[in-house]
Amino acid sequence: MAEKKDKQVTFKIEGRSYEGLHEESLLGALRRYGYVVPSLCYHEAVSSYGACRLCLVEVKKGKRQKLTTSCNYPVLEGIEVFLDTPKVIEHRKLILQLLMAMAPAARQVTELAAEYGVTETPFVKDEGQECIKCGLCSRVCKELVGADAIGFSGRGLAKQMVSPYDEANQACIGCAACVVVCPTDCIGLKEDDHVRSIVRWHRDLPMHKCDKCGRAFAPTFLLTHFAKQIKVDKSFFDSCPDCR
Repeated sequence: MAEKKDKQVTFKIEGRSYEGLHEESLLGALRRYGYVVPSLCYHEAVSSYGACRLCLVEVKKGKRQKLTTSCNYPVLEGIEVFLDTPKVIEHRKLILQLLMAMAPAARQVTELAAEYGVTETPFVKDEGQECIKCGLCSRVCKELVGADAIGFSGRGLAKQMVSPYDEANQACIGCAACVVVCPTDCIGLKEDDHVRSIVRWHRDLPMHKCDKCGRAFAPTFLLTHFAKQIKVDKSFFDSCPDCR
């Protein structure tokens, strides 16, 4: 299986031949070769989910040509990829209208929509919302951090990304990875010398100060978690990285 994953294959993008790894993300390959394909829910470090649907392309395999999300479509031998076709643009505009209704307060969505000439949506707006329900924060929390502190709740229009029971979850270590990857900046991080707050998850964690320079550099809970993970005494984190 590993050998097959590392196998080089040849495929075409807009008629030009390229090489890629068998079954790697098509979106990743497109971007590696300098092609611009929009997306809001993709990150190369975690599994692809295809939630925002913006990375649409047309793929021809054999005699069949279809519209598909490129983030979770694998690079395969002999496929042909077509980017901004009329069908792709038409569907992308519709998706942007849906996202504008889902998250009308999300600046990133309205700016991207404007690039496609979409300035309004015919759908009912969920006023004040910024979250596009892409699940990227949850995948990072589960797959990279290993905390699994947040997830989806509800279905359909009631679907939301929340911490369990919409309360502070002790599993959250306050690493702020979710804040960093959020495509619409809707989670929120507040921090001073005393407390780091992950706003959307209602998580407040006391900050640890360097015993040498006195700078608050990370939540104490986070440093204790790291010490256990890498199997060192927690005193290893008494000093900040600059003073250590």
